[in-house]
Amino acid sequence: MPKSINPNQPARTSELSTIGEALHQLLDTYQLKAKYEQTQLIQSWERLMGNPIARRTDKLFINNRVLYVKLNSAPLKQELNMSRSKILALFLREFGEMIVEDVVFL
Repeated sequence: MPKSINPNQPARTSELSTIGEALHQLLDTYQLKAKYEQTQLIQSWERLMGNPIARRTDKLFINNRVLYVKLNSAPLKQELNMSRSKILALFLREFGEMIVEDVVFL
């Protein structure tokens, strides 16, 4: 078995892998998986929440595993605050793991 120069990096093998497997291995090796998944969540916001909510969303960002959503509609903010657990469950179902621990509507 070949030796790896970097102990955190797996040794090269002659086995073939798909591009997807190679990408996941790369993200794991450089500890970028969490950041990649957070970016996927932000890019999926309109698809997950729908066009009416996306149109009233001014800004999205994640800090310390908390998704901050800046809205331009106070009634929508109140409605989404009451549905916070459903939104987190939607993210869990979509991504298969907890990418964010909480959602804060601003």
